[in-house]
Amino acid sequence: MTAQSSALPSSLSASRSSVPGRRCLVALAAVLASLAASPSPARAGEPVPHGDRLTVTVRDAGGGADGTYEVRCRPSGGTHPDPDGACGAVELRTRWGRDAFAPAPRDTVCTMQYGGPATARITGTWAGRPVDATYDRTNGCAIERWDRLVPLLPEVGPAPGAPGA
Repeated sequence: MTAQSSALPSSLSASRSSVPGRRCLVALAAVLASLAASPSPARAGEPVPHGDRLTVTVRDAGGGADGTYEVRCRPSGGTHPDPDGACGAVELRTRWGRDAFAPAPRDTVCTMQYGGPATARITGTWAGRPVDATYDRTNGCAIERWDRLVPLLPEVGPAPGAPGA
């Protein structure tokens, strides 16, 4: 803590007891120092830590895409048909402080369209955090969420009878 206190600007360290909020500043400096010292999930443009492993189980997608696939990243590998593309799709969505696998917020207005019966479950570890996410194509938000992770998830066309099918 003393190392962090000495890092305060001289205008603050000269009269520490008279500065309102000094405790907040010192606490903030300590938090920032601990964040900088600890490993963290990837920030945009930074490589994701080693050990990223995902298991993807796809059902009712058709076209031979159903099954369970393992994906390892850095280096890419596993039983997924396109491990480089799968890792890249998740990396593209990986942002500091955000869950790349998060569902659409509950208050999101979604189009009433049906994208077919395909479902998927992704489990494992990504950016040092556990993953357990489910996917379907039951409305516009779910379809868009699925499509963001292609080719980790298989590309699925419109449901039979849907516009554009």
